[in-house]
Amino acid sequence: MNSILTADLIGLDKLINSDPVAITFFIGYMAMFASAVFFFVERSSVSDKWKTSLLVSGLITGIAAVHYYYMRDFYLQTGQSPTAFRYVDWTLTVPLMCVEFYLLTKPFGAKTSTLTKLILASLLMLITGYIGETSGIENNVMWGIASTIGYLYIVYEVFAGDVAKLARGSESPALNRAMFLLKIFITLGWSIYPIGYMVLPGNLLSGAFEVSSIDLFYNLADAINKIGFGLVIYSVAISETNKNKKVIAA
Repeated sequence: MNSILTADLIGLDKLINSDPVAITFFIGYMAMFASAVFFFVERSSVSDKWKTSLLVSGLITGIAAVHYYYMRDFYLQTGQSPTAFRYVDWTLTVPLMCVEFYLLTKPFGAKTSTLTKLILASLLMLITGYIGETSGIENNVMWGIASTIGYLYIVYEVFAGDVAKLARGSESPALNRAMFLLKIFITLGWSIYPIGYMVLPGNLLSGAFEVSSIDLFYNLADAINKIGFGLVIYSVAISETNKNKKVIAA
């Protein structure tokens, strides 16, 4: 009992004394939770074909909120990076973000084969990334290359693959605006993850900055990417819903 109380006091001290990593874990948890509530509530504001998209957005941020709750406590009590918790979170939420690309373009002809390829690429990226982070210095470059291949395939799909072709052929201004923003998330927002991986000891950017600050960047990137991703989906859903209402009214 006393040890639990001591751990809680240590964690509270980190927050009070402005440990930036501890604060971003706390903010990340609250932001993800609030976003999940927002997406679930707003499902009633969009047409039926977009409800699943908002459901998935709510699931992404809701799953992240649960993991951030545990990651926050793990960090506060140990001061160590919650690598296992983080990869469990990513293994659930990143494939769901790929599902969002499919759902976004499904009304315009997306096939399930595209979804399958995106999910497999995301799993390749994450599973090999986790192995690389936990298997020792001598292996992390090799596994990092394998992980990057999965990431680059997703980038290809969004910029030049099936997803990009469907967006260009949709004649939907809202979808094209959304795809432009999602491309920014994929190239700039997601890039923090491979960069964070490459600063690990023995890797390509080793020594570029303190490994202890990786969680700070990961937390900020997670909040921006997952919440921002959901808001882009929401904007398309609302725009397309309002457009359909106008057509019906006319």
